[in-house]
Amino acid sequence: MLSMTAGCSQSNQNQGATTEQSSQAQTTASTPVAQLEKTKVVTTFLPIYLFTKAVAGNVADVEILVPPGTEVHEYQATPENVKAIATANVLVKNGLGLEEFLENTVKNAENSKLTEIDASKGIKPLNEISPVVTTEEEKDHDHEHAQGNPHVWLDPVLAKQQVTNIRDGLIAADPANKVTYEANAAAYIKELESLNSEFRQTLQKTPSCTFITFHDAFSYLAQRYNLKQVAVVQIPEDQLSPTDVQNAVNAVKKFKVKALFSEPGVDNKLLTSLSKDLKLNLRTLDSLETGETDPQHYLKAMKANLQTLETACK
Repeated sequence: MLSMTAGCSQSNQNQGATTEQSSQAQTTASTPVAQLEKTKVVTTFLPIYLFTKAVAGNVADVEILVPPGTEVHEYQATPENVKAIATANVLVKNGLGLEEFLENTVKNAENSKLTEIDASKGIKPLNEISPVVTTEEEKDHDHEHAQGNPHVWLDPVLAKQQVTNIRDGLIAADPANKVTYEANAAAYIKELESLNSEFRQTLQKTPSCTFITFHDAFSYLAQRYNLKQVAVVQIPEDQLSPTDVQNAVNAVKKFKVKALFSEPGVDNKLLTSLSKDLKLNLRTLDSLETGETDPQHYLKAMKANLQTLETACK
């Protein structure tokens, strides 16, 4: 009996010790996970958010500073923007002078540990603005594109370069997740290459197609696929001026214009009336500054742009 009692007692002690060790092991295993915070990344506006999110996946927290649908060219920073940058590890921007609000916002955030990624690093900008016609509005807004046309994300090939720059920047800032960043970037770049092939194959059937826009956003896309953009104004405006209208009329007379393009969300009655007067169909071409925050949105919106261009250029 004594022997059995001692044996039971020893068994209970061993079981208790095992349970305690197991509990300690679980605590030890869970503690690093709880302590490991994801890298906090802030991006400037929608296209850069989409590319960054595609690369980061779920291993980093990605935020956007400029709400989709807000005009980035003339954006004014908010206290929330300053706070977001102050607590971020990484800031990703398009560059080429587009985000004029950033310089003072970053200064005010006083984040000495912030890593900045310029998504347009190594991309040679188009220095001359593409419009064939010159307006007073363009002269007034020359400072906006002082470093060249910034709309590089609308060229799938240059978008690929931006994704690569973002990938390399995230790896440098967060090397622990290098494998994930590389895999995610490779998958997205493959989709961009497929998109580029689709654009090439489709638009080679309509070389030198000329179209009029009221936002100088599609210069890189036009150059890539042998199209001709005639931008009447450099920066989107709520209402066209009489000069804008006259320049559009002059452009139609001078060139064999196939289409007139507006942008999503623009309900400009004067533009609708102008298209009827010029006997041109008014269509929508998306500059990707508004829309969904799913990285696949870029691909869907660009394919919709391709369909629009194909139809317009026939």
